[in-house]
Amino acid sequence: MIDVNNLNKSFKVYKRKNGAFGAVRSMLRPDFEYIQALDDVSFSIGKGEIVGYIGPNGAGKSTTVKVLSGILVPDSGTVTVGGLVPWKDRKTHVANIGVVFGQKSQLWWDVPVHDSFELLGDIYRLPQDKYQKNVSMLTELLDLSDLMPVPVRQLSLGQRVRCEIAASLLHEPGILFLDEPTIGLDAVSKLAVRKFIREINKEKGVTVILTTHDTGDIEALAERILLIGKGRILYDGKFGDLKKRFRGSRTLKVHFSNTPCGIPMTGGILNSRVMENVAEIEFNPDVITASDLISYISGLFQITDLEINTMVAEEIIAGLYREYKI
Repeated sequence: MIDVNNLNKSFKVYKRKNGAFGAVRSMLRPDFEYIQALDDVSFSIGKGEIVGYIGPNGAGKSTTVKVLSGILVPDSGTVTVGGLVPWKDRKTHVANIGVVFGQKSQLWWDVPVHDSFELLGDIYRLPQDKYQKNVSMLTELLDLSDLMPVPVRQLSLGQRVRCEIAASLLHEPGILFLDEPTIGLDAVSKLAVRKFIREINKEKGVTVILTTHDTGDIEALAERILLIGKGRILYDGKFGDLKKRFRGSRTLKVHFSNTPCGIPMTGGILNSRVMENVAEIEFNPDVITASDLISYISGLFQITDLEINTMVAEEIIAGLYREYKI
């Protein structure tokens, strides 16, 4: 579906000196430097995958998406998306993709949402019956019925993002590029957007490339992670493998009917602390599994409740950043 090989892209950046004298000098003798945004990037993405494309600010995520969507032309390397070269076959290519930039809009600011949808339907030359079918489906799935007559400028951020996603899918693209789609959204809106992305991926087989700093999006949606740093691909693998790599110790919090004197140590238990009728037990999951530990504790004491604390997605991604020093 998507094949990227030895992709390179640099930008010429103007350097302005400080002060009035520096400004005059910069006008007479301007200084430039080249920033290598993408450095020999290669990866492949199959049909129906949801891939989280992550990295720190300035790593090259948005540049990659712009190349894949045909907005930018690379310095060198080869890219095919659905068998097409994005910047050479732009008209055919854009009919097969949808793009959502979290901080930019493809909707017309001063007109109602349904008018923007109609304009996009005309741009994509959708037959009227297909247009009506797609609008009805997207309106229902994203709960847009009350928003359709509202001018875009009057929508909240969460409402506008839902409309942006619907607009990007009006023409039934096979590939969806999402660049920070949940930035600034409240919890309810984030859950709604994530649920919708999972549904279209499962039901329609839409391939999704998700660039985000929200690790909740990654954990909820992406099975595979591509990590980019300083313009280079540093990691390509499953998010589940990262959980295993960085999980370290885990903590079992146990509530008892009576306060125990202490927790007898066994293999895998690293530390324990008892506070009244609650104990926190730190253990190594590579030595003793959570189920075995629970069985061990329940054989000694009467348990009323328990919970297991694991590393959250933020800690896992931060660990990955530290490992690659980005």
